[in-house]
Parts: sequence; structure tokens; C-alpha cells
Amino acid sequence: MPWSVRWVGGRGATSQKQCKKSSFAFYQAVRDLLPVWFLEDMRTMEVFHWEDGGKVSTYSPSEALLYALVHDHQPYARHLLTKFPQSALAVPSQSFSCCQSSAPHLAMAVRYNRVRILFRILKAIQAFPPSDRAGHLDRRGCSRVEGGKTALHVACELVRPECLLLLLGHGASPCLQDGAGNTPLDTLLQQISHTPVANTRAKLLCLDCLFFFVPRELQFAMKQQLVDNRQRWQELLGENRFQCLVGLAPPSLFVGAMRVLIRTISPEHFPEALDNLPLPHFLKPLDLKLES
Repeated sequence: MPWSVRWVGGRGATSQKQCKKSSFAFYQAVRDLLPVWFLEDMRTMEVFHWEDGGKVSTYSPSEALLYALVHDHQPYARHLLTKFPQSALAVPSQSFSCCQSSAPHLAMAVRYNRVRILFRILKAIQAFPPSDRAGHLDRRGCSRVEGGKTALHVACELVRPECLLLLLGHGASPCLQDGAGNTPLDTLLQQISHTPVANTRAKLLCLDCLFFFVPRELQFAMKQQLVDNRQRWQELLGENRFQCLVGLAPPSLFVGAMRVLIRTISPEHFPEALDNLPLPHFLKPLDLKLES
């Protein structure tokens, strides 16, 4: 089996090589969606992890969760977040993350479009103290590799409407800027402007979701470009969205009503409470029937 290992004693090059090989066996085991009990036995064995500097260690719940995210191992992610909610979302070691400012799990879940695991992470974060909660939700990625983007920026960049709505509903800020000074709205508008036009429906769905959460006075870098290229942006966005973005008209009555209704839903009950909104199903933003 690819995950079978043989311990080689000592601290020499032979034992280090064997330990690195064994370390990859844990990655393979998560990739192959092996049972949770088996993965936990592997994770807590020192033979499976060799840190930089020649130190033998075990995998942390945080590092195991990153593997579960990559391979969409939902039962393992559920186990880690239920049994180790704090340590599963702690900062991983330097071999797993180039930036030690905060944990990258939310952005990773968005990047791989792991909607159900993202949902469970957001539920776990709701039990954290408010300051810790904000640190996770609005974590900026490494400036060198991720351009200082938050998970919300990533959802706009990759056009992930389900991830976007989940993040917004659980309290992620739509007003933060990345390393280039762009808000999530700027990032999404840049995606909409790309030619040839692709995923137009998903991009506009993301924009409509953002409308429910952004403040009316939000300042964003792309606003002047919209004004200078009015005809093109009217064609891309539609007249109503364009007028609202550049401040020529207030939001539609529907958007205004949705802003009020959605903001009555606390993060602890999002998105389940969307089903209880006094609206017909086809007017609700997205069908997010996720197991809690």
C-alpha cells in the first residue's frame, strides 16, 4: 500500500529521507479519502512528518485540514473542525504557509471551491471570540504570493458565488482593500471586464450578492473607469446596475428590501434562515441548502 512505512532509526540522511517519504504517505492517504480513524492514527505518528531542520514531528490539525481541503475529504474536515476547532484553524507551520500572519484555510476553501467545508469552517469561526473571528474572516493573504487578498477577494477573482454569499453572510467585510488598493467589488468588476466574456451569469450573480452587503457610500477604484467608459459598462452590467454603481440612481426597491431582510439574519443562522425570508424561492439569492 502507498501509505505503508518503515521507521529508520537515527538522525542521519537515511532516516530523514525515509521520513520525508512517509510524510507523503499521509498526503496520499487523505487524497485517497481513507477513513477518519485511519488518518488520525497516521497524523499523530511522528514517523509521518519531518520538519525543516531535522526535527521529527506530528501533523497538526491545521495542516491536516489543509490536506482535507485540497482533496475535498469532507468527513475528515468535519472531524477536525468538531474535535479541534481552534487548532484546526490555527496558523500552520512554515512548510505549509509562506505567511505566518494568520491561517489560510478560508482562502484555500474558496480557491478550491470547497463550499461545504467552507460552510463548516465559518460555523466553527462563529464560536470564536469576536477579535479572533474577524482575524479569520478578513485575513489578508501574503503580499508576495497572494497580493494581500482576503478570502472575499479570492471569491470575486475566481467567480465563486456560493463562497461569496457564505463569506458575506458570516460577516466578511466587503470594504477591505488588497495590496493593490482594490476592494472585492473592484476585483469582480475587473473579471467582468475581461474579454472574451465568460461566465457572465455567474459574475453578475456575484455582483448582485455584493449589492446586498456593500454600503452605498463605498469608494472603489474602478468607479472612474465606469464613468469614462459608460456605454461599454452599461452593456456589461445592464442599465440599473451601472446607474447604482456610479451613484446616478439609488438601488432598486428589490435590492433595498433584500439589504434589510438579509441583515436581519445573524451569522449564526446564515444561510439556513434564507429559507424563512418572506420571498418566493426564485427571488432568493442562491439555493444554499447545506447540512449544518
